[in-house]
Amino acid sequence: MGIAEDWKTDAPVAWLLPTHMRILAEDILREKQLHPGAVALVHPECRPETKAVADEVMSTGGMIRYARESKAKELIIGTETGIIYRLHKENPGKTFIPATDKAVCPNMKRITLEKVLWALQEIEHKITVPENIRIRALSTVERMLAIP
Repeated sequence: MGIAEDWKTDAPVAWLLPTHMRILAEDILREKQLHPGAVALVHPECRPETKAVADEVMSTGGMIRYARESKAKELIIGTETGIIYRLHKENPGKTFIPATDKAVCPNMKRITLEKVLWALQEIEHKITVPENIRIRALSTVERMLAIP
C-alpha cells in the first residue's frame, strides 16, 4: 500500500502502487546524470520525491504523446517498462531509457495473447457496469482501441 499525491490536486490518495512506487528519485537522478540532455517523464502515481526531480509528470498516454510531439531525442521513462517497446516502435529516431528495471508490473505480464483469445472465444467471465459509468468510460475505451 502506498500514498501518492493526486497530480492535479496535490491531495494525498491511498491505493496499491507497487510498480510506480519502485521508481525512486535516485533512479531519475542517476539516469539524468548518465544522460544529461534527456527529459525525465514520470507517472503521477510515483512517489512525491520522484515526481519532484522529474521534468514532467504525466500519464502513460501523455508520455506517448509527449514522445511523438517533443523535439527531445532522449527520454527517461518513469512508468511500467512495457511502454518502452511501443515508444521505440512509434519513435524510431529517439532513445528511451527506463528509469529502473524494477518498474515491471507482474499483473500486466500475466496477460498473454492466448488468454485474450480464450476469453474472447469463451466469454465465460462477463463484466457488467452501471449504465452511467459505461457512458462515461466509453470514449476512453474507444481511444484505447483506436489504431494509431
